[in-house]
Amino acid sequence: MEMTVNELKNGITLIALQGTLDITGVNQVETKFAGYCSGENARILVDMSGVDYMASIGIRLLVTNTKSLRTRNGKMALLSPTTDVFNVLEMTDIPAIIPVYSNFESAEAVLLGA
Repeated sequence: MEMTVNELKNGITLIALQGTLDITGVNQVETKFAGYCSGENARILVDMSGVDYMASIGIRLLVTNTKSLRTRNGKMALLSPTTDVFNVLEMTDIPAIIPVYSNFESAEAVLLGA
């Protein structure tokens, strides 16, 4: 699992994940991912377009960090998951917890909104 991070001019942290979010993949990025999700009022956009498979531990990574962000007035959104990953998210009702968007502008508007 590869993780690329970009701090955008609007204050959003864009985390792009590439690979498989299984036990091995999560172990490779978990500490760094959580670090970017720390702090007050963080705005995290996770680009899922490069994730080809997600196991339950990948879901745990996203949900745990989303809940942590919320305790510090932060927000997370997911961007452009592949069809297979989106189906997993839908089956586990993750969009009710973490909003999922297919385009950057919609995700950006929600993350920057009140």
